[in-house]
Amino acid sequence: MGIDKTTLPFFAIRETMPNFIIELEQCIPALRRYAFTLFHKQDEADDLVQDCLERALKKQHLWQKESSLRAWLFTMQHNIFINQLKCKARKPELVSNTETLTDIIEPNQPNVLMRDIHYCMQQLPKDQREVLLLVTVEGFSYKDVGKIVDIPLGTVMSRLSRARKALQKLMNGEVKTVLREVK
Repeated sequence: MGIDKTTLPFFAIRETMPNFIIELEQCIPALRRYAFTLFHKQDEADDLVQDCLERALKKQHLWQKESSLRAWLFTMQHNIFINQLKCKARKPELVSNTETLTDIIEPNQPNVLMRDIHYCMQQLPKDQREVLLLVTVEGFSYKDVGKIVDIPLGTVMSRLSRARKALQKLMNGEVKTVLREVK
């Protein structure tokens, strides 16, 4: 008495598009890094990745095999993120930033330089951090980043340039945090 695989959706998906599932699984670490860059909270980042993977499985018939699955997933995840921001805009929420980017990438990582880079990246504006991560860490082309984030190529290039310059200044200690005096 074996399991009737045809009645289980996951087995049906695996048998009809095994390469899709394999490629999808390979993209999960990159999706998690990108989600954490967007949210800075592990639980919200994981929820975003889960939503993205769920939607990808439901809509896999819309993916064009000749296009990049990775870029399709990143675009989908970015769009889900934007939709979630719109929904949350009406409900302000207290934020507790107890997790760091190093917690998701390499827990207990001894490399101080990497920890500094991650810390400095968190200081960048979201739009710059997003483009910098997609180009330098995830290896997307400028054109693909433009499609994922839904901005023109020139905007990708200018955000990337500003992000690199700002990151370099932060890493060199040229930018100091200015504290305001409260009376």
